[in-house]
Amino acid sequence: MAENKKKIYIVLTYSGTILSRIIRAYTGDEYSHVSIALDKDLEEMYSFGRLNPYNPLYAGFVHEKLLSGTFNRFKKTTTEILSITVSDTQYEEIKQIVENFKSKSKIYHFNIIGLFAVGLGAKYKKENYYYCAEFVKYVVEQARLNLELPEIVKPMDFYQLDKMNVEYKGILRDYAFIREDRKQMVSVEY
Repeated sequence: MAENKKKIYIVLTYSGTILSRIIRAYTGDEYSHVSIALDKDLEEMYSFGRLNPYNPLYAGFVHEKLLSGTFNRFKKTTTEILSITVSDTQYEEIKQIVENFKSKSKIYHFNIIGLFAVGLGAKYKKENYYYCAEFVKYVVEQARLNLELPEIVKPMDFYQLDKMNVEYKGILRDYAFIREDRKQMVSVEY
């Protein structure tokens, strides 16, 4: 029997924070951050980043929200939301990996040294330490999505993948309102 298919979402963003401006200036890339989402509304969106929107040094595994936290503070965050179709089994594996990170979030830390090492073309890996692209790469590799990502990964490496479909490009906050309007329209139709 054929397995059903689901989508996961790779969310590339540029918030305009000091760190994101440094990354953009150094790489020349349009986006400086990447997250993985389990739903089209991005209500289940995860990455490694700021735990407090006002403190860039207090960072780790984070459940990101479109209209609160860091993305609320930086209202002009630009995004490109990509999707990839996965099997039910892969989707469940991704969900389980994220659940494991959520349940043990206190043991995970932001890999700031690894982030800066990327800029030098080097890799620095320490157990339980991740930067955003490293985390998303770990998740998709553990779920065996067979994406061709480089050893030293940056957010824009996900954009280069052939298997990705563009779902949306624009202001992240606008996407939240578009999705909300659509939900309301659907509920009014019944």
